[in-house]
Amino acid sequence: MVGNIKDLFNHPIQSDLAKNASMRVLVSPEEGWDGYVMRVVDVEKNGYTPKHSHPWPHINYILEGNGELEINGVVNAVQAGSYAFVPQDQLHQFRNAGDTLFRFICIVPDYGHKL
Repeated sequence: MVGNIKDLFNHPIQSDLAKNASMRVLVSPEEGWDGYVMRVVDVEKNGYTPKHSHPWPHINYILEGNGELEINGVVNAVQAGSYAFVPQDQLHQFRNAGDTLFRFICIVPDYGHKL
């Protein structure tokens, strides 16, 4: 399977706790990756993902822009090339800290993926 992100639907993150954030699904069990989902999250200027926790971990890789990843009250500056592992049950949030798009890969177990 080979694809291009430009061809994927960009799902707005539907939450009162999020602002100017959306997600595209690149690879999932539907494409043959059993047990996991790889998605790309876009956070526009002044935007953020919900501050939340859940019973699954996730892996992140920053593709572009400047942002912040808060984990349990500790704010970490991240930019293109940064990566992070967020363990299960950790309160976390991504925020755009720049003037351009903040984009990152997020990989989660399939049971943790929601649109």
